[in-house]
Amino acid sequence: MAGAAEPQKRQSGRPFPPSARGPPPPPRPRFEPVDREKTCPLLLRVFTKIGGHHSKEDFAVRGKEPKDEVQIYTWKDATLRELTDLVKEVAPAARRRDARLSFAFVYPDKNGRFVVREVGKTFSYGNVRRLDDSKTLGELSFEIGDYLDVAIMSAELSSVR
Repeated sequence: MAGAAEPQKRQSGRPFPPSARGPPPPPRPRFEPVDREKTCPLLLRVFTKIGGHHSKEDFAVRGKEPKDEVQIYTWKDATLRELTDLVKEVAPAARRRDARLSFAFVYPDKNGRFVVREVGKTFSYGNVRRLDDSKTLGELSFEIGDYLDVAIMSAELSSVR
Protein backbone atom coordinates (compact mmCIF):
# COMPACT_ATOMS: atom_id res chain seq x y z
CA MET A 1 0.00 0.00 0.00
CA ALA A 2 1.75 3.15 -1.18
CA GLY A 3 1.63 6.15 1.13
CA ALA A 4 0.45 4.23 4.22
CA ALA A 5 2.45 4.92 7.37
CA GLU A 6 4.64 2.01 8.46
CA PRO A 7 4.42 1.32 12.19
CA GLN A 8 7.68 2.09 13.96
CA LYS A 9 9.68 -1.00 14.92
CA ARG A 10 12.15 -1.82 17.66
CA GLN A 11 15.64 -3.02 16.87
CA SER A 12 14.34 -6.56 17.38
CA GLY A 13 11.94 -5.97 14.49
CA ARG A 14 8.77 -6.05 16.61
CA PRO A 15 6.55 -2.96 16.31
CA PHE A 16 6.01 -0.69 19.30
CA PRO A 17 2.59 -1.10 20.93
CA PRO A 18 0.06 1.56 19.97
CA SER A 19 0.03 4.54 22.32
CA ALA A 20 -3.01 4.69 24.58
CA ARG A 21 -2.78 8.46 24.82
CA GLY A 22 -2.57 9.19 21.14
CA PRO A 23 0.16 11.10 19.39
CA PRO A 24 2.30 13.51 21.41
CA PRO A 25 1.22 17.14 21.28
CA PRO A 26 2.99 19.24 18.67
CA PRO A 27 5.92 21.22 20.05
CA ARG A 28 5.24 24.82 21.01
CA PRO A 29 5.87 26.86 17.88
CA ARG A 30 9.02 28.90 18.14
CA PHE A 31 8.78 32.39 16.80
CA GLU A 32 11.62 33.08 14.43
CA PRO A 33 14.06 35.71 15.73
CA VAL A 34 14.01 39.05 13.97
CA ASP A 35 17.09 40.60 12.38
CA ARG A 36 16.94 43.80 14.42
CA GLU A 37 19.47 45.50 12.16
CA LYS A 38 17.26 45.11 9.09
CA THR A 39 13.73 45.03 10.54
CA CYS A 40 11.89 48.20 11.50
CA PRO A 41 10.68 48.10 15.13
CA LEU A 42 7.04 48.39 16.10
CA LEU A 43 5.58 50.96 18.50
CA LEU A 44 4.31 49.25 21.64
CA ARG A 45 1.99 51.24 23.90
CA VAL A 46 2.61 50.07 27.46
CA PHE A 47 0.29 50.97 30.35
CA THR A 48 1.46 50.38 33.92
CA LYS A 49 -0.56 50.16 37.11
CA ILE A 50 0.42 49.38 40.69
CA GLY A 51 -1.51 46.55 42.34
CA GLY A 52 -3.31 45.04 39.35
CA HIS A 53 -4.23 45.32 35.71
CA HIS A 54 -6.38 48.05 34.23
CA SER A 55 -9.93 46.95 33.46
CA LYS A 56 -11.19 46.58 29.92
CA GLU A 57 -13.45 49.59 30.56
CA ASP A 58 -10.33 51.76 31.00
CA PHE A 59 -9.64 51.23 27.29
CA ALA A 60 -13.23 51.44 26.02
CA VAL A 61 -13.02 55.01 24.65
CA ARG A 62 -10.36 55.67 22.04
CA GLY A 63 -8.19 58.62 23.07
CA LYS A 64 -9.20 58.21 26.75
CA GLU A 65 -6.77 55.40 27.57
CA PRO A 66 -5.10 55.43 31.01
CA LYS A 67 -2.58 58.23 31.50
CA ASP A 68 0.26 56.05 32.81
CA GLU A 69 1.53 55.19 29.33
CA VAL A 70 5.02 54.56 28.02
CA GLN A 71 5.74 54.08 24.34
CA ILE A 72 8.47 51.60 23.47
CA TYR A 73 9.95 50.72 20.10
CA THR A 74 10.61 46.99 20.01
CA TRP A 75 10.28 43.85 17.91
CA LYS A 76 8.03 40.77 18.07
CA ASP A 77 10.96 38.69 19.32
CA ALA A 78 11.30 40.85 22.48
CA THR A 79 11.09 38.69 25.61
CA LEU A 80 9.13 39.46 28.74
CA ARG A 81 12.51 39.80 30.53
CA GLU A 82 13.56 42.55 28.08
CA LEU A 83 10.23 44.32 28.59
CA THR A 84 10.59 43.97 32.38
CA ASP A 85 13.94 45.76 32.22
CA LEU A 86 12.45 48.55 30.07
CA VAL A 87 9.50 49.02 32.44
CA LYS A 88 11.92 49.24 35.38
CA GLU A 89 13.60 52.21 33.70
CA VAL A 90 10.38 54.28 33.76
CA ALA A 91 8.40 52.91 36.72
CA PRO A 92 10.13 53.27 40.12
CA ALA A 93 7.73 50.77 41.74
CA ALA A 94 8.97 48.08 39.33
CA ARG A 95 12.51 48.50 40.66
CA ARG A 96 11.64 47.17 44.11
CA ARG A 97 13.45 43.94 45.01
CA ASP A 98 10.18 42.10 45.69
CA ALA A 99 8.27 43.48 42.69
CA ARG A 100 6.45 41.08 40.39
CA LEU A 101 5.23 42.16 36.98
CA SER A 102 2.20 40.67 35.30
CA PHE A 103 1.83 41.24 31.55
CA ALA A 104 -1.47 41.33 29.68
CA PHE A 105 -2.37 42.08 26.07
CA VAL A 106 -5.23 44.50 25.49
CA TYR A 107 -6.97 44.20 22.13
CA PRO A 108 -10.46 44.50 20.62
CA ASP A 109 -12.52 41.33 20.19
CA LYS A 110 -14.61 40.65 17.06
CA ASN A 111 -17.34 42.96 18.40
CA GLY A 112 -14.94 45.85 19.01
CA ARG A 113 -14.97 45.52 22.81
CA PHE A 114 -11.59 45.43 24.47
CA VAL A 115 -10.24 42.26 26.09
CA VAL A 116 -7.48 42.16 28.72
CA ARG A 117 -5.69 38.78 28.53
CA GLU A 118 -2.87 37.94 30.93
CA VAL A 119 0.08 36.37 29.11
CA GLY A 120 2.91 36.04 31.63
CA LYS A 121 4.62 37.05 34.87
CA THR A 122 8.18 37.98 35.77
CA PHE A 123 10.09 39.05 38.84
CA SER A 124 11.70 42.47 38.81
CA TYR A 125 15.14 41.09 39.47
CA GLY A 126 16.53 38.24 37.45
CA ASN A 127 17.94 36.23 40.35
CA VAL A 128 14.59 34.42 40.44
CA ARG A 129 13.88 33.29 36.88
CA ARG A 130 10.45 32.18 35.72
CA LEU A 131 9.48 30.22 32.66
CA ASP A 132 7.76 33.33 31.32
CA ASP A 133 11.02 35.34 31.18
CA SER A 134 11.99 33.87 27.82
CA LYS A 135 8.55 34.07 26.17
CA THR A 136 8.47 36.47 23.23
CA LEU A 137 5.66 38.74 22.08
CA GLY A 138 5.39 36.68 18.89
CA GLU A 139 5.08 33.37 20.76
CA LEU A 140 2.33 34.87 22.90
CA SER A 141 0.31 35.82 19.77
CA PHE A 142 0.92 39.55 20.01
CA GLU A 143 -0.50 41.47 17.05
CA ILE A 144 0.78 44.87 15.99
CA GLY A 145 -1.68 47.41 17.40
CA ASP A 146 -2.30 45.51 20.66
CA TYR A 147 -1.53 47.35 23.89
CA LEU A 148 0.53 45.90 26.72
CA ASP A 149 -0.80 46.33 30.26
CA VAL A 150 1.70 45.74 33.07
CA ALA A 151 0.55 45.23 36.65
CA ILE A 152 3.29 45.96 39.19
CA MET A 153 2.79 44.07 42.43
CA SER A 154 4.71 43.64 45.69
CA ALA A 155 3.83 42.97 49.29
CA GLU A 156 4.83 46.45 50.49
CA LEU A 157 3.09 48.27 47.64
CA SER A 158 -0.20 46.47 48.27
CA SER A 159 -0.14 47.40 51.99
CA VAL A 160 0.40 51.09 51.12
CA ARG A 161 -2.60 51.26 48.79
